[in-house]
Amino acid sequence: MPSQPTPPEHAGSAPARVTPTPVALPEPWSKARLTVVVPTYNEAANLPVLVGQLMALDLPNLGVVVVDDNSPDGTGEVADKLAVEHPGRVSVVHRTRKDGLGRAYVAGMIRALDDGADLVVQMDADLSHPAGYVPQLLGTLLSTNSDVVIGSRYVPGGSLSENWGTGRRLLSGWANAYVKTVLSMPIRDITAGFKIWRASTLRVLDLPSIQSTGYAFQIEMHYRAFRRGQKMMEIPIHFEDRVVGESKLDGAVALEAALRPLRLRRAERPRR
Repeated sequence: MPSQPTPPEHAGSAPARVTPTPVALPEPWSKARLTVVVPTYNEAANLPVLVGQLMALDLPNLGVVVVDDNSPDGTGEVADKLAVEHPGRVSVVHRTRKDGLGRAYVAGMIRALDDGADLVVQMDADLSHPAGYVPQLLGTLLSTNSDVVIGSRYVPGGSLSENWGTGRRLLSGWANAYVKTVLSMPIRDITAGFKIWRASTLRVLDLPSIQSTGYAFQIEMHYRAFRRGQKMMEIPIHFEDRVVGESKLDGAVALEAALRPLRLRRAERPRR
């Protein structure tokens, strides 16, 4: 199977991006009803590249739900054009304001479930999650009868973009260690945003009641799955750095990510 197309060249964008060759899945796994949920805010340049990579996968029943938060750069209009180009495979949820990554994911996941998806993938729109790993996530989930499979930077074989400096690596490692200590979860990459869920598991997690709005959403989803006895696995991925656009992480998002584990531990304790 051919490797995935690479994003266009940008001045000063080095080193070369990793584009893993997708594994070939047998039927009926390759025919699974799979929906990729992609939240967007100012990702007009990256979204067509990502959708093109996903449509090129040998997964004929893969669909994409784009959740756009009224991006001022026209990402919503780009998403609508992609929906016309890929009828029945790309749909768009337009939200009226920027309301946080967590709320966007909940909206997209609910749409995917309502549309009949059996499996739901989470992916960032900034091309940090190489699309070539999607078949591997799917095959691992089905072959191990897992409820969620996480694309992990921190299991053996996982790696980070060479563009990540020492300070950023230390901060990411510290954040994972902090959350693992507070919540006692046996997951290496607790803040990971690239994963595949069974629809039945998402229903168990009660999506409308998710509290987190920012990146803490990833932590809350993992913790709910862990506390509810869902089978969780991690596979190694290479995490890329974005080429176009700016990170959405700000002080308020970071503060929520620091405080949410403490609140989750207190709120979930009565369940056992």
